[in-house]
Amino acid sequence: MDGKKKAEFVRDLHAKVHANIEKCTLRYVQSANKGRRKMVFEPGDWVWIHMRKECFPVQRHNKLLPRGDGPFQVVERINDNAYKLDLPGEYSVHATFNVVDLHPFSADDELDFGTNRLQEEGNDENSTGFKDGQDSSGPGLQIPNDPITRARARRLKESLQALVCTIHKNIGNDLRIIEGIEFEKLPRVQLIQVHEEPIS
Repeated sequence: MDGKKKAEFVRDLHAKVHANIEKCTLRYVQSANKGRRKMVFEPGDWVWIHMRKECFPVQRHNKLLPRGDGPFQVVERINDNAYKLDLPGEYSVHATFNVVDLHPFSADDELDFGTNRLQEEGNDENSTGFKDGQDSSGPGLQIPNDPITRARARRLKESLQALVCTIHKNIGNDLRIIEGIEFEKLPRVQLIQVHEEPIS
């Protein structure tokens, strides 16, 4: 009888310890994943690859070389954190990547070459994507739901500036052509943007 009680006690103790370990593990997982966003890609999606030195020794032999490449198409979803990509043969690496090394690619992302069209030797191209006479209230002015990065905020600012310039060019100083708004009753406000130069 005494042996059976000891065996049951040990079994109960093992069950309690196992439940406690599972509870602690869940707590650790929640704390580790606190700031993480779950990224799930489907076959056919386009992604950027983060090229690590250990995976891409030829492409990353110098620290000044690009750290990412792409876009590449997802061929197969192995599970939520591993994906097979359609890589060209020049890379000579396995085509399966962890989700940590993948970043979503959206077609409206512009390449930022670090040039400012307002500075000397800057890029004079209209980076907002609006042509003269084109409706600028299209998808270029949609505010994204995900976090806004500096580059995205800069593109949004340039889009808004292009919209203001287009409206000003189309209607000029005659604001009375917009129906339903009594401009005589609205207060007049002028916005001035000041660029300060450092004192030498």
